[in-house]
Amino acid sequence: MPNWTLKQLESFVWVAKLGSFRATAERLNTTQPNISVRISQLETVLGVRLFHRDSGSVALTPMGHSLLGQAERVLQASEEFSQQSIRSDQQIGVLRLGVAELIAQTWLRDYLLDLRQVFPNVDVELKVDLTLNLREELVSRALDLCLLNGPISNFNISNVDLGSVPYIWTASPKLAVAGSDIATLAGHSILTHARSTRHFVELSAHFRDLWEKPVRIVPSSSLAACLQMTLDGLGIAPLPRTLVEKALASGELVEIPYEWKPSALIFTASFAHTPASFLLKRSAELAMERAILHH
Repeated sequence: MPNWTLKQLESFVWVAKLGSFRATAERLNTTQPNISVRISQLETVLGVRLFHRDSGSVALTPMGHSLLGQAERVLQASEEFSQQSIRSDQQIGVLRLGVAELIAQTWLRDYLLDLRQVFPNVDVELKVDLTLNLREELVSRALDLCLLNGPISNFNISNVDLGSVPYIWTASPKLAVAGSDIATLAGHSILTHARSTRHFVELSAHFRDLWEKPVRIVPSSSLAACLQMTLDGLGIAPLPRTLVEKALASGELVEIPYEWKPSALIFTASFAHTPASFLLKRSAELAMERAILHH
């Protein structure tokens, strides 16, 4: 009687996670018929049915649910066993990396150099986007690792702490902002992040609650554009401290000592921990090490 194989278990776990034979085939760089054959062979060897298949949809059977955790543990043990004899420079493949813009504007370059040094044979496919979009693509497994505003509350996702970044109010000296009270701030256009962000929501609520007159709040989906508009004197902005440190030191921006600020940004390196991957775990650790050096 034939035995099951690790490829069959891997296909079983990924179909269970992605809910699709086609998506699993894309993830494992093979064809959909190959995935179907692996699953059918595994079901034959085990003598059980693992999935309900109905007009394109795939769902675990009760027996599939009970075996999934064991399959994940076998794959994790196999991964750990393999890594005992495989050095980092022998890792090959592609790392699909999603990055929030603030990190892209600050320490991403150094991090990519770290990755190249530790994993010289791994290619990085990079996507810089809003955390909202990165989060969705990570959970759907379209991305492997994300450096974003976290943590992500999902039982399949591991989060490695990358620290936090506070906001400060800034303005170009061209504006000659004379005060630091709410009336002074409300007299200028206030530049901020995109409407879909917590930052925009907190900022809007603050002025709505404490200032009765209209306030010009100007959102932007690009943090770099928001910074440039602030440098050009088109408005004032609460911006992450790490983004504006050089501009403050050079005198291109000045800090406005307004007491209230949006909540600090908390960053995590987030990745799916099943199936286990030494590459993802070590890449997240490298991000933590680089974030510590940066902060």
